[in-house]
Amino acid sequence: MPRPGQVTSSSRERLPDRIAIGVLTRAFPPELVDEVLAATGRVEQRKRLLPARVVVYFVLAMCLFRQEGYEEVTRLLTNGLAWTRHWQAQWQAPTTAALSRARARLGAEPVAALFERVATPVATAATAGAWYRGHRLVAVDGTTFDLADTPANGDYFGRPDSSRGDGVSAYPQARVVALAECGTHAIFAATSAPLTTTESKLVPKLWPALAPDMLLLADRALLSFDAWRAATATGADLLWRARSSAVLPVTRQFDDGSYLSEIVAARDKNRRADPATVRVVEFTLGEAATVYRLVTSLLDPEQAPAAELAALYAQRWEIETALDELKTHQGGPNLILRSQHPDGVEQELYGFLLTHHALRGLMHDTAASAETDPDRISFLRTLRVVRRQVTDQAAFSPEPPNASTTVHP
Repeated sequence: MPRPGQVTSSSRERLPDRIAIGVLTRAFPPELVDEVLAATGRVEQRKRLLPARVVVYFVLAMCLFRQEGYEEVTRLLTNGLAWTRHWQAQWQAPTTAALSRARARLGAEPVAALFERVATPVATAATAGAWYRGHRLVAVDGTTFDLADTPANGDYFGRPDSSRGDGVSAYPQARVVALAECGTHAIFAATSAPLTTTESKLVPKLWPALAPDMLLLADRALLSFDAWRAATATGADLLWRARSSAVLPVTRQFDDGSYLSEIVAARDKNRRADPATVRVVEFTLGEAATVYRLVTSLLDPEQAPAAELAALYAQRWEIETALDELKTHQGGPNLILRSQHPDGVEQELYGFLLTHHALRGLMHDTAASAETDPDRISFLRTLRVVRRQVTDQAAFSPEPPNASTTVHP
């Protein structure tokens, strides 16, 4: 018998005309997926065993059930339809080859476009740990993903150097940079490239996702005049660490120990004709001799005291945790993406980012209802709950809603 809220069709649908995706349908409703498919030109002219909408959800499920093979993922998606007996008689899981062809047919563009549509900061004004004096705390960082060892991936993405064998790693790698909300770990912008592309070359692609209410935290590797100018042009404020070798002359000293300074482009280091004014905060941790230097666009010490900014910079590590969740917990230890070709790699990367954002959105809503900090909610436990729900629910029809249906109350 169908469970409350499940939908049955008056026609005998082909598989998989309805699949289970659990709470991920909440984050990525079928209507939105259809809009994205239409916008990216993936609307199909003939009915297939694996329609484009189904393949999008298959990619999400593939990234949620990282340890399972293709055919087992489809079985998990349709497990919630066991009550519909004619499915058991009519349906067999598509083969791995059929699923691979369907992924190639879909391509990366719709999955990337879906991420752009739904990936936004999720914290509200009441979210604990997400704000500093009216600024939404966000951070930028990068990581690499090991890829399947295929000629196509190796030629496109490249391999890191190695001290063993022929001097290169056994696996190609893709570089990814991302923006994440510190209070919720929600990754709301990301881009990827071959390993030879440095993080400093990739991060400018993320600046359009910044907003004037944000305070962006970044490590010292990112600080340059051009990056600073481009990021502040978005209206966001910045708090970045500076290298110990950076030249930061004192132009005005403040009572809280911070001081005004300026940074210039390397091409302007002699004339200093076009400087950017910054405020510098210097501090040490414990009895360590290392002096940490932060530069910020928050120039007024009354509005942002130096001691508060020094303590606040530790929030930058939240994006490190978010990336670890994505790779180690969601992807599993020693994650190697399964895609054999570059377009599939990009598709898979955005699938991981989408499912992580959905998980983090659910965790935020759970924390809000319990009036607690999202950091108090376990990511790993949430992941396990969502995986169980996927196999328990039949949530929607992947075909456009043009058939007669009956809803069981």
